[in-house]
Amino acid sequence: MKKILAADIGGTNSRFAYFQWADDQFLSLVESKWLKTREVSSFGRLLNQLQSSTFPLPVREADIAVFAIAGPVEQGRFSHPPYIPWEVDLSNADQKFGLKQWELINDFVAQAYACRSPIIEAALQIIPGEVDPTMPLVVIGAGTALGQAALVPDCRDGYEAFPSEVGHTPFPFVSGEEFGYMNFLLREGKDPYVLANTVVSGKGLSLIHEYLTGEKLEPAEVAVKLREDSETLTWMARFYGRACRIAALQVVARGGVYVAGGVAARTPQLVTHPSFKAEFTYSKTMESLLNKIPVFLNVNEESGLWGAALRGVQRLKAKGRNGPR
Repeated sequence: MKKILAADIGGTNSRFAYFQWADDQFLSLVESKWLKTREVSSFGRLLNQLQSSTFPLPVREADIAVFAIAGPVEQGRFSHPPYIPWEVDLSNADQKFGLKQWELINDFVAQAYACRSPIIEAALQIIPGEVDPTMPLVVIGAGTALGQAALVPDCRDGYEAFPSEVGHTPFPFVSGEEFGYMNFLLREGKDPYVLANTVVSGKGLSLIHEYLTGEKLEPAEVAVKLREDSETLTWMARFYGRACRIAALQVVARGGVYVAGGVAARTPQLVTHPSFKAEFTYSKTMESLLNKIPVFLNVNEESGLWGAALRGVQRLKAKGRNGPR
């Protein structure tokens, strides 16, 4: 029985899980643990906090550790994430942390792998369509920022995930009333253009509400106020649908679009609202394609852990085929 340490390190929460896996058996979750990312001053201290907790798997006993991080990753070893006040460097993780085998991946790469794990069976289909398993799927989600990745079949009965930093690109506004909001965001921010991270995120929910009502509230406070006829809800659902449409068209996601992330998990009406579907399927040239693509809502906030663990299984299988490395 192999022991897998999986982690999903975000701007707010750092989630850890102990998984077990054996050849020809299902991946099983033994226990998970959530920690606050900003309560520690380094990645090493985060691991120390994990080990001093009740978490049952010592880091040194894991056959493989896969850490998902909310930021770009270099060579599977290093990341300096934009919304976390410290870096992760696994260059000498065997010496520094006692790890046997390890990998660092982007957090939405983990979410993409999770779309091939058992937990995805509980995802809610919010827009009908037909999944084509031979085509790419895309996973997208708002939390502290906007994440996205694609999962592509590799023609060998497997698949490979590809990260994206789409949240750091300009968000497209398309009408006069939206341009007014864009100018509001430009005055509020410091960038020469409005980032997708600013619009489709927990912070974005607060900013839309402030623009429309003049009321400054935290995202959770805004969510409590949302009603079906809420203008804030209509705008945010439209923006989220637009982000999902762009993601689907970028890779022709006939494998489906999976919405993840804490914002939709805690406020599902953002993607079940009619404005979301209307915006997702809107295109003068690609409407027929978009109407064939199913959209799912994954409300499991530990799905990134399953994806990281599944990537660990993939690595263990490769090592078994190729011998020790």
